[in-house]
Amino acid sequence: MKRTHSDADNAATLPELITMVDLATFLRRTRSGVNKLRAKDPTFPKPMKDGTGRQARVYFVRAEVEAWLLAKLDARTVA
Repeated sequence: MKRTHSDADNAATLPELITMVDLATFLRRTRSGVNKLRAKDPTFPKPMKDGTGRQARVYFVRAEVEAWLLAKLDARTVA
């Protein structure tokens, strides 16, 4: 199937997804550390699972994680 210009435009607007491993590296934590953070902080971005199984890969929207982190940094400077 040939891609059209509008297909390329739609692909450019899709959010960047990162895996749990990428997220842990980005936050400089272990995977279990990320899971503890997710359990402790209800404002942490919700993941998207690739399937219904228990071992389905989990993805996070990078922009949501970055926005969450920036909000945490802003809250720190206000307090």
